[in-house]
Amino acid sequence: MNKQELTGRTALVTGASTGIGRWAAIALAECGAAVAVNYNRNEAGAEETKRAIEALGGRAVIVQADVSTKAGAEALAAAARAALGPIDILVNNAGDLIERRSLLEFPEELYDRVMDLNFKSVLLCSQTVMPEMISRKRGTIINVGSIAGHHGGGPGAGVYAAAKAAVMCLTKGLAKELAPHGVRVNGVAPGVIETPFHERLSTPEMMAQFAASIPLGRTGTSEECGRVIAFLASDAASYVNGEMIEINGGQLMV
Repeated sequence: MNKQELTGRTALVTGASTGIGRWAAIALAECGAAVAVNYNRNEAGAEETKRAIEALGGRAVIVQADVSTKAGAEALAAAARAALGPIDILVNNAGDLIERRSLLEFPEELYDRVMDLNFKSVLLCSQTVMPEMISRKRGTIINVGSIAGHHGGGPGAGVYAAAKAAVMCLTKGLAKELAPHGVRVNGVAPGVIETPFHERLSTPEMMAQFAASIPLGRTGTSEECGRVIAFLASDAASYVNGEMIEINGGQLMV
């Protein structure tokens, strides 16, 4: 029996139009899950994710929603549920540095945007699926943190790092609250991953410096992150709960 088989289960992945979210959606579909592909602004990217899933013979629907608001999170879950059935797997992936800015110059408006997108969205989306998971006594939530949550982040990423640290702490809080109901909550903390995030916000020189600090000698890929997320969603990880899996090529240990 393949313990990573997810046939018959429904997954909802936030921020699935690109990067880690896209590859998490694809990896879940490869294991047999039907996937709700969420995006906020990048509709073309969401369509590409959907096409990739369908090319594998999988089933996917696209749902636009701003998960940094309660209304958006609730609308997303309702649409996914209506299209695919009860949600068995939630991947809280939506997040972004938005822009690099020193803490001395960090404006309140940008603080709110960074915290709402990277942290509040995790709580809001989790709240939308918790009741059905509790009532069915099954389900799993996977949150995407970051190595930045351990060390404070790179240049101009202090608030983003704080938000990711909060996600990692919330993961354990959710795991404690939901474990008695048969629901598992875990997370992943990616290191330097080749995504549009870094294409937009990190120079080639910065990426070279990052790679030089990684014991494996290279940056990671979104596909590598997606495979770990699919593992956590599956019965192969049935006794893994309240954990953050580090995906950083050994960078955290040096």
